[in-house]
Amino acid sequence: MEPGLRRLIVVSNRLPAALKKEGDQWTVKPGAGGLVTALAPVLRNRGGVWIGWSGASDPNLDVESLLEGFSAEAGYELRTVPLTQEEIKGYYFGFSNEIIWPLFHDLQTRCRFDPQYWQSYLDVNFKFAEQVARHTSADDYIWVHDYHLIHQAFFLKSMGVKRNTGFFLHIPFPTPDIFMKLPWRWKIIQAMTEFDLVGFQTMQDRANFIRCVQHFMPECEVEGDGAVITVRCGTREFRAGAFPISIDFNQFADLAQREDVVQRTFALREALKHRKIILGVDRLDYTKGIPERILAIRQLLKRFPDLKGRINFVQIAVPSREDVEEYKELRDEIDLLVGRVNGEFSFPGWVPIHYHYRSFPHDELVAYYAAADIALVTPLRDGMNLVAKEYCAANISETGVLILSEFAGAAAQMQDHAYLVNPYDLEGVARAVNRAFHWDKRERKEMMSELRQQVRSDNIFWWVDSFLQAGFSKNLDDFPPIDTVRFEKV
Repeated sequence: MEPGLRRLIVVSNRLPAALKKEGDQWTVKPGAGGLVTALAPVLRNRGGVWIGWSGASDPNLDVESLLEGFSAEAGYELRTVPLTQEEIKGYYFGFSNEIIWPLFHDLQTRCRFDPQYWQSYLDVNFKFAEQVARHTSADDYIWVHDYHLIHQAFFLKSMGVKRNTGFFLHIPFPTPDIFMKLPWRWKIIQAMTEFDLVGFQTMQDRANFIRCVQHFMPECEVEGDGAVITVRCGTREFRAGAFPISIDFNQFADLAQREDVVQRTFALREALKHRKIILGVDRLDYTKGIPERILAIRQLLKRFPDLKGRINFVQIAVPSREDVEEYKELRDEIDLLVGRVNGEFSFPGWVPIHYHYRSFPHDELVAYYAAADIALVTPLRDGMNLVAKEYCAANISETGVLILSEFAGAAAQMQDHAYLVNPYDLEGVARAVNRAFHWDKRERKEMMSELRQQVRSDNIFWWVDSFLQAGFSKNLDDFPPIDTVRFEKV
């Protein structure tokens, strides 16, 4: 690495490529999702580095060699943090997903506050920080992602390593009364304030965080009232901002217009005999409100019997954490509910709910988006929910309706042109679907056109730019390929 060369260093729990064992062979599977889409262009051929866990826990495995080919093709370095099975159990499945995940989604009754989880979380965060220190320089920008790695800036400073650091929380930040239930609440707040910039999905999340900061540090003063504010605590200051994450609009819109996807979209509509299609797409998780959504469809058919035979609810549930007992129970609950509703309302030639428990290829999912008349996006709590934005981008006919939970982060941006509902209000969701069913084409087109324009302008690249601009006064254009431009030191 040449001195003075500025690089963006991304730090996340998982690398954008994962190692998976197929038979006796280890293979490298490229990652998917918004984060990889957004950050790969910044890192590619610019000396960028992505630091994370590979997904493997075999201590004898030569992970670096296996990832060399992916690194060369991707155009940026991958640096792995080796984790043992015990560390994965305590840090990832334990503290991250049995404490932080449910608590930050307002589901504190699902938390398991095991003190051993906390120690494991700190140990793994320290291992990550060691790798960051080893593979970065003082000129680099360290962008840490999500709740797994809150202690990165704290440990870097404890090691005497000076770095410019930014942190983005992809999930919600809870209200103080919920956050205060966390036994290690002060340590978490303290660690978050060690970053130079802390980013949240919504202004509400940021406000919740600031209230918690001021509870523990009453001397802190807040300056500014825009998307990014400055927080001063004695001689220390940091910035906090709201940066709603988004998607690559063109990727979804272009795919929806590709000939094979257009044909698949047509086939879906033909298969469902021109009934109106109501679509739910979620990773299988208790925060997504899938059982409540199925019960709302039941309420819809009871409350508005004229819709029998005129709609189909298609629920796609992508498998997640299949080895965790709580998720097995959720899957069983959904299976029972689907069977119950179909058993209650089906008649020859019509079954109300089509349930798919599997992963879908990207092009097939986009075909479902394009075919759906109504998207029912009703999580109980969500940091953003990109399904809402993906649906709008793929709805090229601009005749779809987005019914959106008011507890999704996306509601803050999309509330003017989506139909907001309380996912716990089964009757209210049923009424919303009935109203959307009867909306005339002109009204649907006006609303969807506005939603699509919003997603088009505030896309994933806008998100990256806005964060880098706030954190480092940089944007994507400030990271040109290293073979053409050399950055000067600040």
